[in-house]
Amino acid sequence: MSKVDVLSFGETMAMWVAEHTGDLAQVELFHKRIAGADSNVAIGLARLGFNVKWLSRVGDDSLGRFVRNTLQAEGLDCQHVAIDPQHPTGFQLKSRVDDGSDPQVEYFRRGSAASHLGLDAITAPLLSARHLHATGIPPALSASCNELSFELMKSMRTAGNSVSFDPNLRPSLWASEQQMIRDINALASHADWVLPGLSEGRLLTGYNDPGDIAAFYLDQGAEAVVIKLGAKGAYLRTAELEQFVPAVAVTQVIDTVGAGDGFAVGVISALLENLGFIEAVQRGNWIGSRAVQSRGDMEGLPTRAELNQHSALTASA
Repeated sequence: MSKVDVLSFGETMAMWVAEHTGDLAQVELFHKRIAGADSNVAIGLARLGFNVKWLSRVGDDSLGRFVRNTLQAEGLDCQHVAIDPQHPTGFQLKSRVDDGSDPQVEYFRRGSAASHLGLDAITAPLLSARHLHATGIPPALSASCNELSFELMKSMRTAGNSVSFDPNLRPSLWASEQQMIRDINALASHADWVLPGLSEGRLLTGYNDPGDIAAFYLDQGAEAVVIKLGAKGAYLRTAELEQFVPAVAVTQVIDTVGAGDGFAVGVISALLENLGFIEAVQRGNWIGSRAVQSRGDMEGLPTRAELNQHSALTASA
């Protein structure tokens, strides 16, 4: 692997997770974790042995130190995580679920340190990575983050490096749905691999059928489009290939948060290892299945040893 395999960027928040089920207003005990779709993917790739640079910004506060220390402990290169003396680290509260339902989440991120990321954060060493993973969350945080997202994706694509993009829609962060659709689709035009969920693809393109959604992004220049179908698996389309890839069956769904991030880890890691698209989606489905069986946003992401064990068992089956 190269000195820098992957660059990813965005906001990592501190997260307080309820110790027992019920409305957050009634919960008295929480445990502290970190949260953030972009950093979930970065951590997942680092656990698989990739060299990952993380670009972000945290406050000069205890939560910022906690976030940075946790990311470093997960193996991320955090030398490009700036310390902001004026703006706080964002955080969230998350309810506990044990039945696969969506947890209650309350965000406290407006005006956070990460929302003040901008073009001045881009340096030549960052652009030395051979792959960039981006999502639709940073461009929704602020105008400066929006500019940063576009510039990083354009620069990496122009340099001939691969770019993956997960829309990861957060409508509440955008000024309007129209702006969200316009900007997300514009960002997707700078990606090689586009990874929307089915409902996201329908909203963004106006099409209902996965094939039509995928064709929309292929026409914009994507090499491959993989549409997440939840329990049904995923739909893959390239210029030469079109296939539904079945999901991995699970006995119990505990927490669905982070499943899409796990899926992205599987697809991206496999493609960076020069595996085929079908193998990449199969790996994505497997890691996504681990995520839904684990409580927490990133706890189900496997290590390289766990992936190798799974691959060996699959090969012998």
